[in-house]
Amino acid sequence: MITRKRLATGACALLVALTAALLPASASADGPAAEESPKVELVLDVSGSMRAEDIDGRSRMSAAKQAFNEVLDAVPEEVRLGIRTLGADYPGDDRKRGCKDTRQLYPVGPLDRTEAKAAVATLAPTGWTPIGPALLGAADDLGEDGATKRIVLITDGEDTCAPLDPCQVAREIAAKGIHLVIDTLGLVPDAKTRQQLTCIAEATGGTYTSVHRTDELSRRVRQLVDRAADPVVTPVATEGAGRCADAPRLTPGLYTDREAFGEHRWYKVDLLPGQELRASVSVSADRAVNDDYGVLLRAVTRHGREIVRGSEAGDGRTDVISTGLRYPKPEAEDADGDDKPAAETVCLQVSNSFSAPPAVKTTPGMPIELTVDVVDGPAGASDVASFGLGRGWWLLGALVLTGFLAGLVWGWLSRWRVAVWRTH
Repeated sequence: MITRKRLATGACALLVALTAALLPASASADGPAAEESPKVELVLDVSGSMRAEDIDGRSRMSAAKQAFNEVLDAVPEEVRLGIRTLGADYPGDDRKRGCKDTRQLYPVGPLDRTEAKAAVATLAPTGWTPIGPALLGAADDLGEDGATKRIVLITDGEDTCAPLDPCQVAREIAAKGIHLVIDTLGLVPDAKTRQQLTCIAEATGGTYTSVHRTDELSRRVRQLVDRAADPVVTPVATEGAGRCADAPRLTPGLYTDREAFGEHRWYKVDLLPGQELRASVSVSADRAVNDDYGVLLRAVTRHGREIVRGSEAGDGRTDVISTGLRYPKPEAEDADGDDKPAAETVCLQVSNSFSAPPAVKTTPGMPIELTVDVVDGPAGASDVASFGLGRGWWLLGALVLTGFLAGLVWGWLSRWRVAVWRTH
């Protein structure tokens, strides 16, 4: 009997041990934990200055509400979104109370569009502009987990609650290493507001945009919310050269640099036959500039022959101007399957035509963002760049031949008409 009890006890112990060993294994078999959903908090200025009616003939508050409604309709399902206000509740003159006037209007989490829109609809321009406290509150709302986090600050004025400098607040948030980016949008901003919002954005690797129309606000906020759902790409700092021969060689990626007013900067990219180069550049006016300006992006050969170009002009309505280009390189006709085809070095030139009032500092240069991508080229590309815009003599020769033939036909018709006229 005793022997049977011992055997039963041993069997139970063995069963418990096997169960304990199998449970962790089965849990780990489920694979790694799912990635954290990206988080975004929209921080909206509801201070008294938002009553100004200078955006599409309506108040700034009305434009912001319309933009919010459009943005809420388009938020990706995977994004956890929240809304925080500043200056929405206290209308008085007590500065101490006014500088605490920030609250979370809608918690960060799965979005109930109807509830979020109803909360935004109740807002009315009220009080102060405590940007620093609002940024601290938004950072707390988003937490310190491993999720991608982004704050989108929308305001029409600079902070009114110094000495809590919002730019220093942004630097402290960045120093925590919690992967939080702050993007700023200035509604009809003046020079001081532009400078402060630019500083906040740059402290965390974010962007600053000046907004003068409702559709601009809606479009930009949607872009930033969508960007939170995309994989994070960290820009790589580089330094362009004054000529192609000395330019840094870039691989596909995102790059940042600074360029002085009216400067030309060069970069190099290697392109194999059958590949397509896609490049774009954005130049940010991080200071007061004259209204008319432009940006040029050119692809040229190492010998200086232009292949293709992209350009864009601005008139002061926005602080960021962008352009891009595509260059599909044809397959090598005589390529041997055993030999690796030689790469072509394509030189990218970035130029700008910005100018500034005499009192504005020209150093450091304006920030530029250069995107380089190399993909498989389309088969039988119909794009004119597939044979290179720089080979303009092909088109010129075709035009000359066409003109010559047209001249011969016209001359023959003219002689025929004269002969007929003389006969009759």
